[in-house]
Amino acid sequence: MTRTLKWLAACGLAVLSVAPALAASATPVGSWAVTTGEARYKVTACGDGSQRCAKLIWLSESERTDKNLAVLNEYVVHGAQPSGANSWSGNVIFDGRSYEGTMTLVSKNYMTLKGCSGILCQTYQLTRI
Repeated sequence: MTRTLKWLAACGLAVLSVAPALAASATPVGSWAVTTGEARYKVTACGDGSQRCAKLIWLSESERTDKNLAVLNEYVVHGAQPSGANSWSGNVIFDGRSYEGTMTLVSKNYMTLKGCSGILCQTYQLTRI
């Protein structure tokens, strides 16, 4: 699995925090593509409706490895919890590791993802599809 896809699946969708300047109707629920074009995710409301879950729904041909295909159409985030106004937080276990991260809805159609494992962090961009 490529490092980029591993980080995204592991932590990109694990934690959600929405920028306060956005209108209350702005939501991360929907379909998103990594701007590098290698993967797409579906973010949904789950649990009691206030939590967020995410499923890996598509992989580019170059990312269709056995490890990546094993998580295709699987939830990579289960029940990220609300942590404030328009924000959610939590951890995700992927490939035997626990990751923490943040997802910031910068605008209605653009999100940034920051995932960390220990002191190592990575940031990605997604656009709504």
